Amino acid sequence: MIRKLLFTAAVAAALTASAFAIARPKTADVNAAPADIVKPPGPADFRTLDPQNVLVITTNKGRILVEMTPATAPEHVARVRELTKQGFYDGKLFFRVVDGFMAQTGDPNNDGSGGSTLPNLKAAFTFRRGADSPMTVIADRATGAVGFIGPLPVQSQSSMLMAMTTDQKVNAWGLFCPGVAGMARSGEADSANSQFFLMRDHYPALEAKYTAWGRVISGLDVVRSLKVGEPVAEPQDRMERVRLLADLPANERLSVRVIDPAGPWFQAEVARRRQFDGDDFSPCDLPIPVEIK
Repeated sequence: MIRKLLFTAAVAAALTASAFAIARPKTADVNAAPADIVKPPGPADFRTLDPQNVLVITTNKGRILVEMTPATAPEHVARVRELTKQGFYDGKLFFRVVDGFMAQTGDPNNDGSGGSTLPNLKAAFTFRRGADSPMTVIADRATGAVGFIGPLPVQSQSSMLMAMTTDQKVNAWGLFCPGVAGMARSGEADSANSQFFLMRDHYPALEAKYTAWGRVISGLDVVRSLKVGEPVAEPQDRMERVRLLADLPANERLSVRVIDPAGPWFQAEVARRRQFDGDDFSPCDLPIPVEIK
């Protein structure tokens, strides 16, 4: 079975139809910010990451750090963690890289046709968000809510609807902003296995149709520097080594902190960017500062 990210000619044609037409998203760096920023974040504005949830991907183009978000897709995060511990991802090629879209990898056949020997995963295109969710809400209206779980931008039904549901929760899904990590699949919803992709730019057409399980917190420039092609011509870029931060030897261990979306600096940045961008405001464009030592 082909476990290739589903984006066939038929899908592409459908997206051009008036009912599904979308404007071509602007290219944005998640760490870009207007020049009038008042001050950088201080130490109290950062949060320390769980090293079990940080992927350290060493590529021939440089290092990529991905923070995984178990709250949005626990089984997918567990699968990526398990395969990483096995060394499964070492040496895998970025076999499909599309400009303005994403970079795909994680296939033992390096062509989109393979997977691991583990069973396929049940889709987690959406998840249930309750009042105790780790999501930091930055906007909540009757039409819906937007916020962050860790570095991952998330959209959901309005919190106002929680009181009306049996489980006191609402549906939520990750936004496929630059750097977001998603699980590749075939045409079947429950067909994700080992392959994943890293977003090079914002692509709303994937939202609530693919499982988002984390986001690049460092190395988006590396993702965007990967050789482009469908398939990529030889020589192809590759993941030379993939490890959990927790499993790195002491002499290689990194100290990583990322901006806290619940902190005062980020909340002030949300307000500033909303005022600066007006109707063009998007959580995809909010800076996600990171400290690596």
